[in-house]
Amino acid sequence: MNDALNIFLKSALIDNVVFIQYLAICPFIGMTSETEKATGMGLATSFVIVLATAVTWPLYKFVMVPLGLEFLQTLFFILVIASLVQLVEFFLHKCMPGLYSAMGVYLALITTNCAVLGVTINCLSKGYEFGQSLMYAFGSAMGFLLSMVVMSGVRSRMKVANIPAAFKGTPSLYIAASLLSLAFLGFKGLIQ
Repeated sequence: MNDALNIFLKSALIDNVVFIQYLAICPFIGMTSETEKATGMGLATSFVIVLATAVTWPLYKFVMVPLGLEFLQTLFFILVIASLVQLVEFFLHKCMPGLYSAMGVYLALITTNCAVLGVTINCLSKGYEFGQSLMYAFGSAMGFLLSMVVMSGVRSRMKVANIPAAFKGTPSLYIAASLLSLAFLGFKGLIQ
């Protein structure tokens, strides 16, 4: 249990995919203008991260390694991720059409979201077993969701803030993101 908690905290806070690893910057910038959209994107991506890890880990260990196909890891993983994103897209289109239309092109971008691919590859490179990989993926997914929601909150405050003209828009957005990244560096000493 202690090991699982350490993996979760490390992946969610200490090695946060957005603020520390600098992955998934496109949806982080593009989908955080409203909290509802940021939460929807974070949940959809989180679902794909965990599901992709649950599929790619056994595929790698039980199919690719025995057949000597490790060099095709990235290609196979992208195909799995693209298939899973299609499932999420069908579900959102059918069950949540408002969120589906609000996400627009960013929903399709989950396919090429480097956080999803990065987490699946990190699980293998860290030598995690299946359960540990799922915990790492879940923690990374929650870290991604946290970064999306926190940034959407910051952006909502920035809309009403008195920001100098030279810093309005993109400059203030990047300054806020860099300050959040520095804040997440404070978690480095949390777990040994």
